[in-house]
Amino acid sequence: MRFKAAAITATALCLGFAAVSVAQETPQAKREQLMKQVGGAMAALGGIAKGEKPYDEATVRTALTAVSTNLKAFPDQFPAGSEVDSAAAPAIWQNTEDFRSKALALAEKADTALASFPADQAGVGAAMQSLGSSCGDCHQTYRLKR
Repeated sequence: MRFKAAAITATALCLGFAAVSVAQETPQAKREQLMKQVGGAMAALGGIAKGEKPYDEATVRTALTAVSTNLKAFPDQFPAGSEVDSAAAPAIWQNTEDFRSKALALAEKADTALASFPADQAGVGAAMQSLGSSCGDCHQTYRLKR
């Protein structure tokens, strides 16, 4: 009898965790997670560019790779019907090709920065300027002001 009760309890817990996991896997949650990672990467680069943190090759490589990888996946996180509970502007769904183009342009800039890898604080600052202009470009058009 105890085994049955334990099995039922374990099954219920697993189903509960699965429901929470599925809820976190909504397109809105996925894209928010991708942007938080991009924000963290940009903050790491910004700290180095401003001299607040020492230049660290591994940190720069990780940050640029995160920007590249996440921005390549980002445009696919906006299926029809995912407009609700989102900081994304309706323009994303009205002009998907431009949105995709801007996201992929930022990924390409990160790839370019990786290819010509910044060797010092000044190089990270130059990469940040290039990346930052694309971030702002997209946010002005495709992110709701809060």
